[in-house]
Amino acid sequence: MKNFLSILLALAFVALPASAQSSQGDQSKSSMQSAGSSTKAAAKDVGSATKSGTLAATDKVTGKIDINSASKDDLMKLDGVGEAISAKIIANRPYKTKRDLLTRKIVNQSTYDKITDKIIAHAAKPTAASAKAK
Repeated sequence: MKNFLSILLALAFVALPASAQSSQGDQSKSSMQSAGSSTKAAAKDVGSATKSGTLAATDKVTGKIDINSASKDDLMKLDGVGEAISAKIIANRPYKTKRDLLTRKIVNQSTYDKITDKIIAHAAKPTAASAKAK
C-alpha cells in the first residue's frame, strides 16, 4: 500500500507540471494567434487602401485629402480653405496633380504652400460618359 501511494504521488508530481506547461502553451499560442489576426487585419486594411481606396476622400496610407474626391466639408478642414475655395476646387475637377490648383488659379501661392503637404490628387476614375467618348 505504501508503494502504491508513493507511485501515485510520483505520478501526480510528474503530471502536474506537464499539464501546467500545456495550458501555458495554449495561452501563448492563443495570444500569438490573436496578435497575428490583428496584424493581418491591419495589413489587409492598408492593402485595400492601395488597391481600391484611390477615390476615398482621405488617402488611407498617407492621410492626405484627395482633391478629386473630397467633400466640401473635408476641403474646408484645410488651412486657408473656406467655402468659396472649396467650391472652386470641386467645380474644377478633375486634377492631374495637386499643382493644378495653382496653375488653374484655384488657390493663391500662400494657400497652396499651407495645404500642399496635406493634399493629393489621385487620378479620377473614368465615368461611363467619358469611357463612351473615347
